[in-house]
Amino acid sequence: MVRRIDLTGADGLRLAAWEFAEPPKGRATGDEVPGVLLLHGLMGRAAHWAPTARWLAERHRAVALDQRGHGRSDKPAEGPFTREAYVADAAAAVEQLGIAPAILIGHSMGALTAWQLAAERPDLVRALVICDMRASALGAASQREWEEWFRSWPLPFATLADVRKWFGEDDPRVERPSPARGEFFAEVMSEGPDGWRPVFSRRQMLTSRETWVYDAHWESLAQVRCPTLVVRGLDGELGRAEAQEMVRVLPHGRYAEVPDAGHLVHHDQPDAWRAAVTPFLEDVSPC
Repeated sequence: MVRRIDLTGADGLRLAAWEFAEPPKGRATGDEVPGVLLLHGLMGRAAHWAPTARWLAERHRAVALDQRGHGRSDKPAEGPFTREAYVADAAAAVEQLGIAPAILIGHSMGALTAWQLAAERPDLVRALVICDMRASALGAASQREWEEWFRSWPLPFATLADVRKWFGEDDPRVERPSPARGEFFAEVMSEGPDGWRPVFSRRQMLTSRETWVYDAHWESLAQVRCPTLVVRGLDGELGRAEAQEMVRVLPHGRYAEVPDAGHLVHHDQPDAWRAAVTPFLEDVSPC
């Protein structure tokens, strides 16, 4: 079962949300079971959460959102792609789905959106899972590296097999072969007359990223009052020391790490990801 739900985001933007499994049998709405909103990272899409959403549906109503500029949601040429717009979209999704207060699970940029929403609208958020997102500033050098990386993509790709191979093996950013990374990028490509290209605009992705990459986000993190789990991949982008400092800053923070996982934690090690998150969800979800 895959069901699309059309939502309206900030500025009237059309957003696509997705359910990948029925809620627990005999319960039809988020009012009767804990609601979960899943927020992907930069360049991601709701479908990246499909395996997670399916096991969450054993006890929750799990909905994954294609954020603005991503997946099947609108991609306005001039945005806005600000932090405020992403957070407003997530708030609108929680309210229109009728799942408040929801559990928010976010990866990378989606995790930042989730904790900024939790800080600004605590009435909408029951609990929070932050997956491999740093609170510290990354800086101008990081943004330049991304600009150069985007220019290095050998577009268009002739086949999806070429997509999987380049992002999983040949990409200079790959330290060791990663089939999960190849699959991640295969899911955000669409076929055109000349081959396979991303479903998103790389220019818009850089615009989205520059609205948070230069700033630290410790202040908003400290304002989160709900129970929060910080999860990092052992080989991901969030270091252990920073993750543990994030837990210290959070009033109700917990920590978990997933061995043999990079930045794409839930893709790299889905079983270990589930094992890391499930005890927290059992504690924060009502019976």
